[in-house]
Amino acid sequence: MSATTTPDTTPLAATDPASNGSEPIPSGPVANDDHSRAFTITSFVLGIASVVSGWTFFAPITGLVFGILALRRNTRDRTLALWGVWLNAAMLALWALAGIIAVAVFGFGALALAFAA
Repeated sequence: MSATTTPDTTPLAATDPASNGSEPIPSGPVANDDHSRAFTITSFVLGIASVVSGWTFFAPITGLVFGILALRRNTRDRTLALWGVWLNAAMLALWALAGIIAVAVFGFGALALAFAA
């Protein structure tokens, strides 16, 4: 029982067998998580700002893109990303509906003027 044991010096991250243990492989999405969290917060803030201030076209589209990117990167803040996507999509849909109604009203008005003369 006089055998000497050496302490285990295995690195915490897994290593690739082909690299002979010289480069550790990351065990999880470290860098991706920071970007997906930023995308999530940006989407949510743009959604709230679009609802409150009535921003029209570019802010909801940008927020929608950031929210979808955050969801595709499997963010931990999935609920916040979904809120951002839904708020931006709702504002974009409302502005599209308002644009369609405006075109219809002005189109029928121009049509009525053409036949009134």
